[in-house]
Amino acid sequence: MFLRINTRLVPGNRSHALRHASVLIALAFGTALVHAQPSGMTLSEALQLSLQRSSLPKAAEAAIQASREAAVKAGQLPDPMLKVGIDNVPVNGADRWSTTRDFMTMRRVGIEQQWVSSDKRAARAHRAQRAVEAEEGNYLADVAKVREETAKAWVTVLYAQRSLALVKALEQQSAEDLTAVQASHRGAKATAGDVVQAQLVATQARDATQKSGLELQNAKLVLGRWTIAPVESVSDQTLVLESHVPNLSIDDLEKYHPAVLTVRRAITLADAETEVAAKERRPDWSIEAGFSQRPQFSNMISVGVSIPITVNPSQRQDRDIAERSAMGTRARLQYEDAVLEMQTEIRTLAATLSSQKERLARLKAEVLPAANQQVELATAAYRAGTGSLSAVFSARKMQLEQQLQITELEKDAALTWARLEHHVVPHELASAGEARQ
Repeated sequence: MFLRINTRLVPGNRSHALRHASVLIALAFGTALVHAQPSGMTLSEALQLSLQRSSLPKAAEAAIQASREAAVKAGQLPDPMLKVGIDNVPVNGADRWSTTRDFMTMRRVGIEQQWVSSDKRAARAHRAQRAVEAEEGNYLADVAKVREETAKAWVTVLYAQRSLALVKALEQQSAEDLTAVQASHRGAKATAGDVVQAQLVATQARDATQKSGLELQNAKLVLGRWTIAPVESVSDQTLVLESHVPNLSIDDLEKYHPAVLTVRRAITLADAETEVAAKERRPDWSIEAGFSQRPQFSNMISVGVSIPITVNPSQRQDRDIAERSAMGTRARLQYEDAVLEMQTEIRTLAATLSSQKERLARLKAEVLPAANQQVELATAAYRAGTGSLSAVFSARKMQLEQQLQITELEKDAALTWARLEHHVVPHELASAGEARQ
């Protein structure tokens, strides 16, 4: 809550003017002490709602289910083919178009089965399972995106609330000052210039409040886009800007960072594709058995085997193998690049966050006390009759600007932390095929 002390910055009440500084000193610690939203949606609740309601993870889950359905049939034999027909029907003579009078005419029924070797079917099943894992990687990537965007939207709402609370406090104080100066002017204790200055400060404060209100409204809309629910406010909780992500090893990145996990699984999928292409070099045989019926003559059975002839394997089957092998090389190179990119991004974000935290500590330790002291000096000078009211207003404006600057820097640091901490998935969500919130 805000400490608010109502006094009049006029010569007749200069002994109390210094108390105005107390108001802004309290505001200086607004990011830690402001509780304009004592209750509201917590970050954890926002993350949970976004995963439960967002369409992105649900769409990825549907893709996983589709891959699983395809994987079930990958290791199966093709369906057999039923074959029926009539052979040797005469087309001229006395028996033309008759199916019963000519001794060579036969009614035939048979079945044909394409035979796929067990090792080839095993390779296809292996490839299908790798495709399922690749879709699971895409699911985790969507989970990470939803979590990161939700966290950033939540942080934006949090600091929009805090900024609005700061400018609202200034607006109210400016309105009270304007009322006091106008009353003092009527009593000939303040000049017309003091009134104009107070009016200008009050107008600027109202404009800042309107601008901050719009920013907060827009931030809530963005957060509501991810939670799929209206957002009244977020909980004014203190964020601990510490991240475990910079300490993750390459093995951990392959488990928890969707981008690295996806390219790693792309390698296994490409290798499975190469294995299938190598197995497909050997053609599939087809086995056929049939029964032929002849009127007034002996019935017959037939058996046969169809064997595809690979007339130019170096230009067909071997090309398929080379193609898949090249795709495997591509996947490995993309993996190396993705690891380097992720490591660079993590180090950059970690360094940025560390710098922002250092700047925050320095601003709070050095700049805020100086701004507070400037307000005190300007107020004391005005109280002693050696300073002007405009100097007090100017000092207050600068103090508020410093407070807003710190709030903005805190927001930037929190956004950096949100990107760093939430662009990987939590351990409990990283289990393939079981990632659920």
